[in-house]
Amino acid sequence: MVQNELKKAVIGALGNLKIEAPEIVLEHPADLSHGDFSTNVALACAKKVGKNPRELAELIIKEISQRQLKEIESISVAGPGFINFKLSAKFLGEEMAKIVEDGNFGRNQSLKGKKVIVEYTDPNPFKQFHIGHLMSNSIGESIARLFEYTGAEVKRANYQGDVGLHVAKAIWGMEHKAKELAEAKSNNPSEQVAFLGSCYAFGAKDDSEKAKKEIQDLNKKVYERSDEKINQLFDWGRKASLDYFETIYHKLGTKFDFYFFESEVGPIGKQVVEEFLPHGVFEKSDGAVIFKGEDHGLHTRVFLNKEGLPTYEAKELGLSKVKHDKYSYDISVVVTGNEIKEYFKVLLCAMSLVFPELARKTKHLSHGMLRLPTGKMSSRTGDVITGESLLLGVESMVHEKIAERELVTEEKNRIANEVSVGAIKYSILRQAIGGDIIFDLEKSISFEGDSGPYLQYSYARAQSVLRKAKLQGPALYDKAGPCNEVGVLERHLIRFPEVVERAQQEFSPHHIATYLIEIAGAFNSFYANTKIIGSGEGEYYRLVLVRAFSQVMKNGLYLLGIKSPEVM
Repeated sequence: MVQNELKKAVIGALGNLKIEAPEIVLEHPADLSHGDFSTNVALACAKKVGKNPRELAELIIKEISQRQLKEIESISVAGPGFINFKLSAKFLGEEMAKIVEDGNFGRNQSLKGKKVIVEYTDPNPFKQFHIGHLMSNSIGESIARLFEYTGAEVKRANYQGDVGLHVAKAIWGMEHKAKELAEAKSNNPSEQVAFLGSCYAFGAKDDSEKAKKEIQDLNKKVYERSDEKINQLFDWGRKASLDYFETIYHKLGTKFDFYFFESEVGPIGKQVVEEFLPHGVFEKSDGAVIFKGEDHGLHTRVFLNKEGLPTYEAKELGLSKVKHDKYSYDISVVVTGNEIKEYFKVLLCAMSLVFPELARKTKHLSHGMLRLPTGKMSSRTGDVITGESLLLGVESMVHEKIAERELVTEEKNRIANEVSVGAIKYSILRQAIGGDIIFDLEKSISFEGDSGPYLQYSYARAQSVLRKAKLQGPALYDKAGPCNEVGVLERHLIRFPEVVERAQQEFSPHHIATYLIEIAGAFNSFYANTKIIGSGEGEYYRLVLVRAFSQVMKNGLYLLGIKSPEVM
């Protein structure tokens, strides 16, 4: 990256001036007329060496200028002592050709050799795939791709609760809906899961002591697999749920490497808790086994309940061990909703005493809720906004938007699918992870402004230009020739690698989303104000620029888990 060369030049200049170099910070001036990069190094060092910041800045510039860097057109002092660098047209033009030649522009090898596992989505069998799972999936998939782009070996994991009270409540409901169950088994996967969701809601609504006792007994039978009839209900419901979830993952563009289940990790978690109970990590309380979080500035959590069954907390301990046994990771990223943020702090504290190395390697990312203007949702009451219903609703609106386009039905269906998924994912990833999101259906599918379809449309527009030019590949590069004049677009495009690096280091895909909106705006301005095809001597360079924009946009959309339609 060019900023690395600039940092070396600044450090070299300070060395020649016998000044110890601090950490060199390069930023982009808000106004591009001030340059492409700016540093406050003269301000940071001036007092230490007893010089006026502007005077020191001039000395640093003089030293750098002697190196005659081909990347630099000019260096100037601004304000109280900032040093501004303006990149040369020749360098920027050469960089555009490199972007076109390198389909992997933006990748780096900073994490080469590292093994990363990213756990996300985590829907529970016997419950519906709700819009919160779309949040987790969009964030987790983007995080996984960012790690891959920085050279790491990445595995995607999905952890699902196939045992526990929610399963017992669903199966209890299935027992009370025997007639509907027989009908459900012949329905499509979506209807089968909707039935299971209604059974869970039925079981969750009955607060009678009789129902509670029956559900508790059933829960134990599920764990022990001691009742053949219950086993059959469980096996059917679990398979129906998992098969259905796969259809959603396919639509979203996610393919998991590992599937972990509470039924598998629960016994291991229980064993871990019992092993460390005599060592004082856990303690008994009213027949249960707890971790006393107050001793660590947190809150107390139950790890084994009074029946001796492992809770979510104990299962998570078992999961961390199973994950590492399966894939000896250097970094484990876990994406969940904010509702378990405090619980996860307790879990990581307990893990630090049980598996200290694994705790150090674990990063928890918690996200807010995805809400529609209609408000909250609840699987307990059955008032669930499913992920599928949202995807289909947005897809239907996209179909209406492109109804008049002269495209075959198959092409319209593909575009509607890719644009609807892109609209939802962008709406989730455009803001920093952590806050709630109000999903605006109309804005999300706009082909203008701050939306996923706007980015996709910008890419499709660039592809249309290249198709009309009928000149791509080596023939285009050979004819482009040197560039004597560059604009805003080039100056934005070369920043992509540093945006990728920052997004990965900060676990923040929104940096990619913000950047893509910037380059889309720059490209569409260039497109509106520049004759590209048939523009004379500069035509081939302009086509290189269009191709470079296309490549960066495609790579950026990929990092957000969004497809790049060639036609829209």
